[in-house]
Amino acid sequence: MSEVSKFFQERNDDIEQMGKDVALKQKSLEWMLHADQYKYTYNFTWMGRPIIKFPQDILALQEIIWETKPDVIIETGIAHGGSIIFSASMLKLVNENGKVIAVDIDIRQHNRIEIENHPMYESITMFEGSSTDLEIVEKIKNEIPKNAKVMVILDSLHTHEHVLKELEIYSELVTEGMYLILPDTFIEFFPKGYYDNRPWDVGNNPYTALMEFLSKNNDFVIDKKIVNKMMITEGIDGFLKKVGK
Repeated sequence: MSEVSKFFQERNDDIEQMGKDVALKQKSLEWMLHADQYKYTYNFTWMGRPIIKFPQDILALQEIIWETKPDVIIETGIAHGGSIIFSASMLKLVNENGKVIAVDIDIRQHNRIEIENHPMYESITMFEGSSTDLEIVEKIKNEIPKNAKVMVILDSLHTHEHVLKELEIYSELVTEGMYLILPDTFIEFFPKGYYDNRPWDVGNNPYTALMEFLSKNNDFVIDKKIVNKMMITEGIDGFLKKVGK
């Protein structure tokens, strides 16, 4: 075995063992809860735009995009635009002709101005409307080049009903070997009532939608290695790889 292969084998063994460490998972969850008192994920930007993610999730997305080299990344949820700017910048590295297609029910004007003036905007197409509106979905489909490798990130409204509908729609657009990523599954593991001013909670969130989706769909598997090596992540079990059609 070469030294390079040995390094990666040892790393994979460590990740597998870490994934079995229940105490570390609990400590990681407690850390996320504590840090959230200070809106920790709001502390970071990507190329000047707030990205609102844990650094571990940003790094994991980089690894996935570098490995799979998608032609298209579809994102539901835009907010300040940091995530779509990140995706566009990564596509610049792996696929010069790659494009990001994004949708949000409300693209606030101040954010739209900043995104449209960003140097990465040339690779981005944005639609305003519901991610589950069939007219919007059709517009997104029309932006996907023929035979493109498609990756999807679902990060809009976090209720079970909405996310399940997104999963049913957008899973069909993900191509074999590519990823469907579901942030904010960690809502299920935070205390009940934590988001007292939001329509989602324990039992009604992306994680519960994910579990229902997977109970009826065999085309995707959870990439446990990604989740296990991060520990601190908003996407607990939310990194799905398409292995079917």
